[in-house]
Amino acid sequence: MLKIIIAGTGPDVGKTVVSAILTTLLNGSYWKPIQCGRKEESDTATMHDLIDSYKHKIYPPKYSLDAPLSPHHAARLEGISIDASSIVPPETTSPLIVEGVGGIFVPLTTKILTIDLFSSWKDCLWILVSNHYIGSINHTLLTVEALKRRQVSIAGLIFNGKPNPDSEEAILDMTQLPLLERLLPEKYIALKTIKRYANQWQHIRSRLAL
Repeated sequence: MLKIIIAGTGPDVGKTVVSAILTTLLNGSYWKPIQCGRKEESDTATMHDLIDSYKHKIYPPKYSLDAPLSPHHAARLEGISIDASSIVPPETTSPLIVEGVGGIFVPLTTKILTIDLFSSWKDCLWILVSNHYIGSINHTLLTVEALKRRQVSIAGLIFNGKPNPDSEEAILDMTQLPLLERLLPEKYIALKTIKRYANQWQHIRSRLAL
């Protein structure tokens, strides 16, 4: 079973939209194991609007916390202790798209980071989503360095936002990772937007050995 982890350089960089596109493109399933914030506004809830939930399985999170905070903080407010060993990818015959929470160093507890848990799943491919903002080069390079130190398989980068050739060239040259695709600014993101990108990104299938 192919598992693809959608990681980001931080929150709000486009992980959910990229996850929806790849779930549609690969005829896969979606799972966000930990989410923080109101359930009706969560990424899992958003996914029901962005993909055809009759065709694609959307797995519920293992932990769904109310406060829009780091998981370790949100869990403490609810008197919950996150047990990382209980967070296990669901068994599925279709490719599983796993969306991370915030950046890869977000703490699940005061002792365990998101990257610690996700990198323990050895048979995963990682895709990194990077947005363009002041500091994004630094954040992207730090994220890639941390992933490489964990010796995970990184399929490549997806840039979100208006193209910034200078930033992109620096990131791609320094990381030696391929640019898989880019997500351009969209006034509205809806199911038909996701399907349009899925059609445009067909070549990614060969990058993932599909």
